[in-house]
Amino acid sequence: MTFSGLADKLSSAFKSFRSKGKLTESDVKAGMREIKLALLEADVNFKVVKDFINKVTERAVGAKVLESLMPAQQIVKIVNEELIELMGGTQSKVNISPKPPTVIMMTGLQGAGKTTHAAKLALHFKKQGKRPLLVACDVYRPAAIKQLEVVGSQIDVPVFTMGDKISPVEIAKAGVEHAKKNGYDMVFVDTAGRLHIDEDMMEELKNIKAKVEPTEILLVVDAMTGQDAVNVAQSFNDLLDITGVIVTKMDGDTRGGAVLSVRYVTGKPIKYVGTGEKLDAIEPFYPDRMASRILGMGDVLSLIEKAEQAYDEKKAAELEQKLRESRFTLSDYLEQFQQIRKMGSMESLLGMMPGMKGLDLKDAKVDEKQIDRMEAIIKSMTEKEREDPDIITPSRKKRIANGSGTSVEDVNKLLKQFEQTNKLMKQLAQGKGIPGLGGFGGFGSRFTKKKLKKNKKKK
Repeated sequence: MTFSGLADKLSSAFKSFRSKGKLTESDVKAGMREIKLALLEADVNFKVVKDFINKVTERAVGAKVLESLMPAQQIVKIVNEELIELMGGTQSKVNISPKPPTVIMMTGLQGAGKTTHAAKLALHFKKQGKRPLLVACDVYRPAAIKQLEVVGSQIDVPVFTMGDKISPVEIAKAGVEHAKKNGYDMVFVDTAGRLHIDEDMMEELKNIKAKVEPTEILLVVDAMTGQDAVNVAQSFNDLLDITGVIVTKMDGDTRGGAVLSVRYVTGKPIKYVGTGEKLDAIEPFYPDRMASRILGMGDVLSLIEKAEQAYDEKKAAELEQKLRESRFTLSDYLEQFQQIRKMGSMESLLGMMPGMKGLDLKDAKVDEKQIDRMEAIIKSMTEKEREDPDIITPSRKKRIANGSGTSVEDVNKLLKQFEQTNKLMKQLAQGKGIPGLGGFGGFGSRFTKKKLKKNKKKK
């Protein structure tokens, strides 16, 4: 997972502070050297690291920190605050034009995920009640227009195209005019990328910008490219004056240096991060939440938001009734895991939980295929077997294992897990209330963001 290595190294540096009751200036500087190395290994730009370390050190060696009762905690607090500031301080939203349509110009190098993320953004705003239009301006890359049409059809968003023989500048202009005439209030212009920055490419982009006067120029950069992402961002910003950045492939095993460097180098905010291959795998970028993840403090608010999106109130009510009446079945068990899966990969969810640092996740080896096996096993059962697992004899277990392509041992393991979960569900039903999605999804119904904020105020 992104930042797992950095989170571990920062945690190690903080331990060196905590191992001492009082800190001296030399203690702080020694710890800062560890933090500096951790950031450089995470592929953070050298200038960014130097400035960051200077700021943190200056604040950390102040009398107020060194003479406090808990100097180590104070330093963690300072690092957290400076990380947030480094990444932009507050969330930066996409500007919506007061006079529709809002035109979003998507730019970036080939392979960064520009076309896919044009569709992701279109879906993101469609869910908010907007009427988006995708405009195919990449006439150079083979099948680029077709790719946009395919992703457009998957999210049921129309694609404006004029083929690959017309100038991209004219296509962009015609696409915006088409949007005005047909009531589309958001236009996503998918421009051409190249394998590297060249004069012709930049000239074309500048001409498109002049013709359509976009509300936003978003640069899509690949987190996997590390320092190159920062160089690309700087070049595009110098020539186009971009308004924001989308960092893609944040779900991979990247060092994450681009996220910490782009804002500093360009002065332009990261607005979204791509978190997976699916067309709904895109998240608004929150500097405070990202800093929290980097420092291993989790990201509870993002976890709650994902739970709320996956939460089905009617099904939760039915589940609650079943639990009260002790009727929780294997079909219900499977349904809860399917609901959880809508929220994203198990690793990404665990990464949002406080205290779950990258090393913990790595050692845990979260196996997504285990849920696939569980689903296959349950679907190989008869309706009666799902309702009453006690009737599953050894011969039935063998049949279920053969039908699901698993082993009898896998079937036994699942039945044992279900039995333990069922006991827990019964305890919850008799005691403190019942969460929404089996033991995980209660975030969606009982622990809302508003309640979290209210609890913070009470403290």
